[in-house]
Amino acid sequence: MNLTAENYFSPENQLTYIGASQFKSFLFCPAAALAEIRGEYRQEETTALLVGSYVDAYFEGTLDLFRAKHPDIFKRDGSLKSEYVQAEQIIQRIERDEMFMRYMSGQKQVIMTGEIAGVPFKIKIDSYHPGKVIVDQKIMKDLEDIWSPAEGRRVPYWLNWGYDYQGAIYREIVRQNTGDTLPFMIAAATKQKVTRLQIGQIGPARLDYCLDIVKHEAPRFAAMKRGEVEAERCEQCDYCAGTAVLSEIVPYMEAG
Repeated sequence: MNLTAENYFSPENQLTYIGASQFKSFLFCPAAALAEIRGEYRQEETTALLVGSYVDAYFEGTLDLFRAKHPDIFKRDGSLKSEYVQAEQIIQRIERDEMFMRYMSGQKQVIMTGEIAGVPFKIKIDSYHPGKVIVDQKIMKDLEDIWSPAEGRRVPYWLNWGYDYQGAIYREIVRQNTGDTLPFMIAAATKQKVTRLQIGQIGPARLDYCLDIVKHEAPRFAAMKRGEVEAERCEQCDYCAGTAVLSEIVPYMEAG
């Protein structure tokens, strides 16, 4: 089956291929990722995510379809709710910046497939400049460092959200399809009262490091999808909380 914008996220293709978002989900909690693929769990579609999707849809040229699929973004009088008025303001701010628009002027939503460590992968690039650069657009709360419990320190936003893994996967699949090893750039805009813009590049050494991890973990995740290996639970996420089964009594002890 050829991948298209319409079937890219179909259950069949989610089962057949690993994408960057799916890979990151497996890293975080394999059990939740597998349950989502099987249709047994769905992450909450928050307003924050929808605002980002609104901006993405505008630059993809699919905003009319997005609006039709999400009537809840409108008030009763037909006007946009305040959060999506802000999304319009983010779009206007982006369009005033020549450099940002230049990076977002490539081929839109380019789909490619390949294999990493024998596992089928798929990517969909926000803005692809053949032979030059891969650009992914991100709509963020802000661009500040974020506290990472796993790292025990504050880390850059792109590291916290695993965009380095996304960059590694995109770069490798593009290389397989074209022979070009291209820079991976993030075109970021914030949801702050006054939108901040930033074009960032994740260095090749970091992408090489992440690709090694992808090569190591992808076969194991694929085996989980085939039912050959048990998908571990993280016991920290909402899926694990919602499916936990009590098996012991916790003794409450007074501190001190």
